[in-house]
Amino acid sequence: MDDPQPLLDLMAADRLLLTPEEAARVLRIGRTTVYALMKCGDLRAVHIGRSRRISQAELDRYVRRLEASPTRPHPSPDAA
Repeated sequence: MDDPQPLLDLMAADRLLLTPEEAARVLRIGRTTVYALMKCGDLRAVHIGRSRRISQAELDRYVRRLEASPTRPHPSPDAA
C-alpha cells in the first residue's frame, strides 16, 4: 500500500492553493478526473493567468458534499 506520509506532507504544507495534480493526489483520484470535475463545475478552481489552482477549502467542500449524497455518480473522463 502507498505510504500516506507524502499526502500528509502535502496537506501540512499550508498551501493556500493546489495544482490539479496535487489535488488529485490529496483526493487519491486521477488527474484527468480532477479536470473533469472542474469542467462540470463540481470542483471550482481559480485561474491565475493560464494556470488553474484549487483551494484546500474547495477540496473540503467537495468531500463534504460527496459524504452528504453518496449515491451521486462520479463523472468519468470520457463523459467530458
